[in-house]
Amino acid sequence: MTTSETAVTTETAARPASPFLADPRVQRAIELVWHEAALLDRKDYPAWERLFTDDGYYVVPVDPETEDFENSLNMIYDDARLRRLRVERLIQGFSPSAVAAASTVRTVSRFEVLEVSDTEVVLRSAQVITAYKRQETRTLGADLTHRIRLDDNGVDRISQKVARLIDSQDAIGAAGFLI
Repeated sequence: MTTSETAVTTETAARPASPFLADPRVQRAIELVWHEAALLDRKDYPAWERLFTDDGYYVVPVDPETEDFENSLNMIYDDARLRRLRVERLIQGFSPSAVAAASTVRTVSRFEVLEVSDTEVVLRSAQVITAYKRQETRTLGADLTHRIRLDDNGVDRISQKVARLIDSQDAIGAAGFLI
């Protein structure tokens, strides 16, 4: 091992673990994000819809920098009513996006804790979706921001999910699944 390799190994070993990851509130929020990904991969859209608060939003903005979703162009900007309608279309199979919907595998990682309180955790993470449909495999990458509302009874919910696709400003074909 060279001196530079030893320095990197020692530096990495000496780096303390994030204190946020030891926080049970953060652990609950991360588990909810992973559970959401699993539900979407199983196409259990009704259960996915129940993960949101009544006032929650699901947003896929076009502008990767915007925070003003109401006044910006979005691929998706769903409140409770629009999420319910989207889920109905996906499970009824009458829309082109629902017919032979893609099989997906999501990987969500690189969690960053943006805010923590006794009532809310805000996380940023990276998501890679591998989708297979009609003998074609496609990969999508996104930066996710989840605002998780914590419940005293342990029934935590998503009050906001923002999925910023890395290619959001390019032409995006119909995904046929939720991001």
